[in-house]
Amino acid sequence: MNSALFGLVMVMVAMPFPQDGAVPVEKEPSHKTVLTNDYVQAFRVTLQPGETTLMHIHSHDDAAVRLSSATTAADSPGQPMGPPEQVSPGFVSVRDTGSKPLTHRVHNVGTTVFDVIDVQVLKRPPGPASTPIATPAAENASMRVYRYELEPGAGTPQHTHVRPYLLVAVTDINLRMTSPDGSSMEDQVKAGDRRWGDSTVTLATI
Repeated sequence: MNSALFGLVMVMVAMPFPQDGAVPVEKEPSHKTVLTNDYVQAFRVTLQPGETTLMHIHSHDDAAVRLSSATTAADSPGQPMGPPEQVSPGFVSVRDTGSKPLTHRVHNVGTTVFDVIDVQVLKRPPGPASTPIATPAAENASMRVYRYELEPGAGTPQHTHVRPYLLVAVTDINLRMTSPDGSSMEDQVKAGDRRWGDSTVTLATI
C-alpha cells in the first residue's frame, strides 16, 4: 500500500501588496478556486502536457502542495524561460510574494499532468503567533507548512492547533483524528481534498 501524504498550512500573517500589470492570479483560468474564506484562498491548478497558464501575478504570500509527478518551467516578462523543475506528490514550497509580487507563467514541459494546490494568505487571523507544532517543511512570513507521511496504521504525535489551519490531502487516506479524551472522528479524504479548521483543538492523527 502507498503511504498517505498530507500537507498542513498554518496561517500566521499576511501583507497584501497591489501590483499593476498581468492578470491577477484570481483571474487566471487554470487557477480554480476550491476554498476561500476571510483568511485564505486555495486554488487547484491542473495543466495537461504542453499547456501553459496566462501570465499572472501572485501578490500574496503562498504555499504550494504538489499532487502529481510533473515537469514544469516558468518565465517572467522580458526574461527567458527558467530551467525545468521536476516535482513529485507531497513536494511543498512557499513564496514571499506578499512584499514582492511575482509575475510569471507556468509551462507543463513534461509528459504527465501537473496538479497542485496553491494556497494564498489573504489576511492574518486575530491572535498572537504560535510556536511550531513540529519542524516545518517550509515557511514564510505568513504560514508554516508541515508535511506528514504516514504508513498504513501509523499516526502523528498528539499536537495542539491554536491557530487556524488548512489540511491538504496529497493521496487518498482514511483519516481518524483522536482527542485526548478518547473521542475520535473519521474522515475519508481523496487526493486534493481540503479541510479547514479555525478553533483550538488537540489531536492525534491516524
